[in-house]
Amino acid sequence: MRSVNDRNTAARGAGTFSYAWVTLCSLLALVLVACGGGLNVRLINSAQKKPNNVWVFFTVDAGKDKPVGGLKAEDFKIYEDGEIVSTFESKQTIQNPEVAAVMYTMLLVDMSGSVTESGQADALVDAAKAFAERVGKTQKVGVYAFDGSEKIHSVVPFTEAQGSVEGGLEGLRSYKPKDPSTNLHGAVIEGLATLKKELDKDKRPLKFGSLVVFSDGTDRAARVTRDQMKDDMDKEEYENYQIYAIGVGAEIGKAKLDDIGRDGTELATDQAKVKEAFDRMAARIESHMKRFYLLSYCTPARKGEHEVRIEAISKQDPEGSGDVEYKFNADGFGPPPDCNPNAPPAFDLKEPAPKAAPAAK
Repeated sequence: MRSVNDRNTAARGAGTFSYAWVTLCSLLALVLVACGGGLNVRLINSAQKKPNNVWVFFTVDAGKDKPVGGLKAEDFKIYEDGEIVSTFESKQTIQNPEVAAVMYTMLLVDMSGSVTESGQADALVDAAKAFAERVGKTQKVGVYAFDGSEKIHSVVPFTEAQGSVEGGLEGLRSYKPKDPSTNLHGAVIEGLATLKKELDKDKRPLKFGSLVVFSDGTDRAARVTRDQMKDDMDKEEYENYQIYAIGVGAEIGKAKLDDIGRDGTELATDQAKVKEAFDRMAARIESHMKRFYLLSYCTPARKGEHEVRIEAISKQDPEGSGDVEYKFNADGFGPPPDCNPNAPPAFDLKEPAPKAAPAAK
């Protein structure tokens, strides 16, 4: 048997271990809290112009699939050369991104024989109409169809007129494919090229596109390999494009769907769930749109090179902060005339958007 002293020593050892364990857990909790909740702020474009205007266009996210929307001008702190800029002096404001950016969404629907001959067309049209109506409130929507043919087919050209979208979609109820096979991989490549062509027509300097692909099966036409499709999707010209996928039925698996929907996928197990899948996708796109911010302010700088740091602070769920940096030259700055923070941005069409690694705090 152990002596009383042995038992007391063991008890003290257990107590010491328990205390150390609790302390360790507390420290880990503090580390997790410190590391968690950070915001990723990514610079897309920036510009400055006399008399002393500065514009910075960026996105705010709290991780993958967690865009942060609804931030106001007062949720951003502006620092120049490490010193905070007074809000009274800067007159900082959040402009509508549409003054500098155009956003299109293409809905690319599978109208191969497996869809048109199986009675899925009506459910698809109803779901697509609700999707186009919801997304079309904030951007232009175009609808295209594909089957086994080499080219995709225009159903509704990009438009802001709701009536024309609904009318065009009604025609899909009686759509007859020219080739009943499924050229899924080729359709994705054609869809991206067509989306870019339409976006390039707009005069605004910043262009963002979303491609939403609906299909009920795998690629059967084999006109284009999966690797060729993925290589095309990874082209730099599509860097600011979002690509989503909606699948229905047992034939198309989650893994194959994810090959296409690099930014998100929705899978419906049967026709009855198709509209729900389209609704969830529309909500994703709406959320994605809200992550864009165009911050405009009047700099107090009047000469020389300056480094701007913009800190975004979210008091929402999730809470957190993150920042982005930008350099500009203020030579010749200063009124008259007085700086108007609501002046449209002077982004250079010829220069590519600068790339910056996201910073989080």
